[in-house]
Amino acid sequence: MPELPEVETVRRSLERATVGRVVRSAQVRRADVVRGIVNDAALLAGRRIGGVIRHGKQLAILAEADGHDGSCVCVHLGMSGSLRIGNGTTQLDAHTHVVWRLEGDQTVVFRDPRRFGGVWLFPSEANLRDTRWTALGPDALSIQPSALHERLQRTRRAIKAALLDQAVIAGLGNIYVDELLFQIGIHPEQPADTINFKRTQRMVRVMRRLLAKAIEAGGSTLRDYADAEGQAGRYQQSHLVYGRSGQPCRKCETNLNTHLVAGRTTVLCPACQPMFSSS
Repeated sequence: MPELPEVETVRRSLERATVGRVVRSAQVRRADVVRGIVNDAALLAGRRIGGVIRHGKQLAILAEADGHDGSCVCVHLGMSGSLRIGNGTTQLDAHTHVVWRLEGDQTVVFRDPRRFGGVWLFPSEANLRDTRWTALGPDALSIQPSALHERLQRTRRAIKAALLDQAVIAGLGNIYVDELLFQIGIHPEQPADTINFKRTQRMVRVMRRLLAKAIEAGGSTLRDYADAEGQAGRYQQSHLVYGRSGQPCRKCETNLNTHLVAGRTTVLCPACQPMFSSS
């Protein structure tokens, strides 16, 4: 599933290509992937795109504020979803669910073979934030150490399970939680409420740096992820633990182990990530 760096990369590429352009028409090709009152206005037809925003793993395309309502379209990519920029000759298939046609013979296509993602329609950005996005925790790029620490102190779940919970912190998934916990030397099964404030501060610093580097590299392409312009990510080349089970740790050369944590395959270094480390 695309995580914060991948969705942010899609957001940036979509923003570059679409902001300022008028949506000439919008076509829903599979009705059950779209939630909300479906009509041309809600799908932004006839409106100029004013921005593309993101919170956690979700993004939203906003209509330009021009005296009308500020309709917006929220997109969750799910496991296999994608948003791609195309043109009038772009081939559509059975997995293409929504097509926006913009001025200049440009298209934006939402495609999702497994249909774990979807499109949600809202009358305004404020309505989106007050409803669908209110269930999400603070975004991983902006969360403050005090806010994260307070949330971790509420649960005795494994720290990995807590960080995967989008209501605790929005944007992290299996890839970047494994990478983060390795970089800060925390065992993924350590109870979240045993992480002290000093370590939480370091966690936030390292997390911001990790996510920034992943965004700069265009995210991680493990299967078929690409940004809105079809460009694959490169950060998978920098993974220290994710996908490297059985290989030597790049810090100490101990072989990396695999555990199952919160139902997710988890890779860690038993030497660099001891349980209840105080460093």
